Amino acid sequence: MPDNPDSIAAGRRTAPRRLVLVRHGQSEGNVADAAARKAGEGRLALDYRDADTPLSELGHEQARALGWHLAGLADEQRPEVVLCSPYERARGTALAALREAGLDDTLVLDERLRERDLGIFDGLTGDGIRADHPEEAERRTKVGKFYYRPPGGESWCDVALRVRSVLADIRQEYADEHVWVFSHQAVIMSFRLVLEGLDEKGIITIDNETPLPNCSMTSYDRAEDGSLELDTYAETAPLDEEGTQTTREEPAATGADR
Repeated sequence: MPDNPDSIAAGRRTAPRRLVLVRHGQSEGNVADAAARKAGEGRLALDYRDADTPLSELGHEQARALGWHLAGLADEQRPEVVLCSPYERARGTALAALREAGLDDTLVLDERLRERDLGIFDGLTGDGIRADHPEEAERRTKVGKFYYRPPGGESWCDVALRVRSVLADIRQEYADEHVWVFSHQAVIMSFRLVLEGLDEKGIITIDNETPLPNCSMTSYDRAEDGSLELDTYAETAPLDEEGTQTTREEPAATGADR
């Protein structure tokens, strides 16, 4: 694979000592999506707008389990700054984990870390998309999920642009610090895309083969040249150690990403 200019440039700049990316715990939206798919329904039974969708009861339990993990870390391994999506499920995960650990719960909210906007597909399952927007469903299949942008929404490439901007600020403002980021599936996958210089095939293969679990951790350590190297991906050890159920979506080949 040819070298990626962004990943090369990243290695020449400053970087945090460690970067930990946490996907939010299971949300009420995740629960509604799974139920709708199982029932063959076209639309989720959910009254919240996407930004306000809270954690499920299990999602709160997952966040607390992550907090117990944080409490057991040595001081030098704990987060020095916590960036977070302003969406309720991400904020709820971060606050529950930090408070359970007895740590400072100050969050740096950044709208660039929000979930991918699904536009007219918001609240629809794959069946719903094909029923309500057959031409768009066909176009999505032709274009591929990486480049496809639903009307009024974002493609994965759009999310990657946001992530490039966030990373530039992280390198400048939080060099040498231990940074944690609480965000969403598409955002975390975009971090991998940018930091590792992946292409369309590479990132889609990872996403399909290892869907990102709720409340999982993906971490990077700073190398000697200043680049960030992948340490763990989709790690659920904190949940497993506490006997907390892990959850993840099926690969989203049949419907919209959530």
